[in-house]
Amino acid sequence: MSTTIRMSRAGTKKRPYYRIVVTNSRSPRDSKFIERIGTYNPLLTSEDPKRVEINTERAKHWLASGVQLSNRVHVFFNKAGLVKTLPKFKPAKGSKKEQKAGPAAPAEAPAAA
Repeated sequence: MSTTIRMSRAGTKKRPYYRIVVTNSRSPRDSKFIERIGTYNPLLTSEDPKRVEINTERAKHWLASGVQLSNRVHVFFNKAGLVKTLPKFKPAKGSKKEQKAGPAAPAEAPAAA
């Protein structure tokens, strides 16, 4: 069974609250999970220590057993010092029109006089 650490949504409409859970990677987002190891409340300010809470002992246990991390949880664990690498995704820069057109042509150099 392949396991992953990801977030499960809770809370009401327009008031999200997430649980950081260890679950089977093929199960739906809010279905049953193996263990809850933390919480994330995006409504709190970024300086608030209760915005992201992680049980580091259990997180280290699961990391040692080889679970995969979702991108957002990977960022949380990186800030907590549990993992040292960055997530494997890089968002595309620029607008969608620029991405379709490709890189801009280089500007021509001015003629030397």
